[in-house]
Amino acid sequence: MKVLFNVGGFSIHLFGATIALGILVGFFVMLFEAKRKGLDQDKLTDLAMYTVIVGIIGARLNYILAFNPSYYIQNPKEIFMIHQGGLSIQGALIAGTIFALWYMKKKNIPIWKTADAFAPAIIIGQAIGRVGCDVFGIPMAKSWFWGVNVGGELLHPAQIYEAILNYILFLVLWNKRKNIKYDGQIFFIYIVGFSINRFIVEFFRTNPMIFGPISIAHVFSLGIILIAFMGAAWLKKKQENLQLDVGNDAAVKSKIDIKGTVIVGVAMIISVAFYYFIHSI
Repeated sequence: MKVLFNVGGFSIHLFGATIALGILVGFFVMLFEAKRKGLDQDKLTDLAMYTVIVGIIGARLNYILAFNPSYYIQNPKEIFMIHQGGLSIQGALIAGTIFALWYMKKKNIPIWKTADAFAPAIIIGQAIGRVGCDVFGIPMAKSWFWGVNVGGELLHPAQIYEAILNYILFLVLWNKRKNIKYDGQIFFIYIVGFSINRFIVEFFRTNPMIFGPISIAHVFSLGIILIAFMGAAWLKKKQENLQLDVGNDAAVKSKIDIKGTVIVGVAMIISVAFYYFIHSI
């Protein structure tokens, strides 16, 4: 993993730094949405911190079990070497979602309204964090100018592909969030949107294959999309039957947030520029 600098013999890695920045930005986005929706910010702060921890554990376990179980059975101490890499974002989503649902029910936190507040925060955090990932893509068939030279080989910059797609998904959620038909809609759009992003990027990465060009991550993505569509249909029908209020969001005409779109556009450009700069030195 690329080291940014050392402090007292402790290495600060690029991936760790971008993940930390992503979590911080996502935290403030979540608080902004929580305030707009009239949710308890203190409760959601606790929920966010606990979910991040559970998500990291889930990401590690999913990577170990799905991608390289035999290696970790032979080297059990390596299970705890997270700083060396080996996290699965899909595992983080699954573990984080299950924990968050349990925690919100236990603490009497409005589940689906809270999920909608978290969705844009999660994807912007993922977009920023992915910039520092050191898992590059497969070798390029042609020498495209945006390729990254790693060890004398031109590779697809899979990290930046995913980061850009995640920034775009954030803009979709951000501009849709005031015009929803039911609580939870933004969350399910996020789940489906991110799974599609990951499905696309997976064609440019190397992971254990199931058949042909389809990897195990493709299968995870398709499974999550299917479950998300079923969950969204069930939730929409349930709220329609109960005639639940969705915080008047449905009455608000959807408008593009010009300021927010420009800020995110600039952030995306800076992320791409930083990515190529850091991998050119």
